[in-house]
Amino acid sequence: QVQLVESGGGLVQAGGSLRLSCVASGTIFSSINAMGWYRQFPGKQRELVATVISGGISNYADSVKGRFTISRDIAKNTVYLAMSSLQPEDTAMYYCNAKVGRTWSNYWGKGTLVTVSS
Repeated sequence: QVQLVESGGGLVQAGGSLRLSCVASGTIFSSINAMGWYRQFPGKQRELVATVISGGISNYADSVKGRFTISRDIAKNTVYLAMSSLQPEDTAMYYCNAKVGRTWSNYWGKGTLVTVSS
């Protein structure tokens, strides 16, 4: 079983920055094939924000390219999402995701709320 715990969400003014963290436990980091961040707006489906695979290649949603950066610290079993130039439309619940093992099993954190005021 894999546990993912997010932190770093909060209230920020438009144009500001936040860094989200997600700590993985219950497995060794090398068994994690990919980690990523998704977000969910009220009444909408969860959508991809950014992912990083075990080889270090990252992928971003077009809406966040150039503003958000995903990174990982293997020693700390942690993945980060640095968000800058935040806008009110970035307001959402942000979820950490890990794809683990041979079957790329999906695991989710409970989410952290990001609120951007105008």
